[in-house]
Amino acid sequence: MPSARNFPSRAYQTNGTVGWLVLFLSLLLAQGCALVSTLPNWGRQATIPGSSRSQTVLGIADGQQAAIIKSSSNGLSPQRSLKIPGATVGAHIGEASWYGPGFNGKKTANGETFDDSKFTAAHKTLPLGSKARVTNIDTGGSVEVEINDRGPYVNGRIIDLSHAAAKALGIIDAGIAMVRVELLSGSPKSADAREK
Repeated sequence: MPSARNFPSRAYQTNGTVGWLVLFLSLLLAQGCALVSTLPNWGRQATIPGSSRSQTVLGIADGQQAAIIKSSSNGLSPQRSLKIPGATVGAHIGEASWYGPGFNGKKTANGETFDDSKFTAAHKTLPLGSKARVTNIDTGGSVEVEINDRGPYVNGRIIDLSHAAAKALGIIDAGIAMVRVELLSGSPKSADAREK
């Protein structure tokens, strides 16, 4: 009969879980490093207008002049955002997409029924019920939409448009386009106004 000393204790046995966990965390860390190194002009110095100070900004596209905007007019703590020349404060530049088929008639984040013939959109952070102007960077065409849903949840996309809004901007065939999104009114419609 073999001695108990020849068998390792269960405390030293692993089923590979630790190895898989280490591998997963290593890959996750490597992914984060790869993302940072692919941003354009990472760590570029930009001069703040009206000041001799310069600030390190992150991920500015080539040819764009950056400025750090500090705004506390709403009583909240100052926030930093990237201002693109020619855009208003609070404008966002990024990719727009549009709702594909199958969403018509479904509920949106604010409780309304989605109607692809209306000029509506989904945005991650703009207030529900607010109005925004979406401008196609390539064509210069713009539409006004009501934010009634949340999304899109695809990296790089900042707004998801209804079919009607996307058609007016000329992005139906391409499916996506670079746009500028500007908040026009930040006060959501009241519940009473929505019911009438």
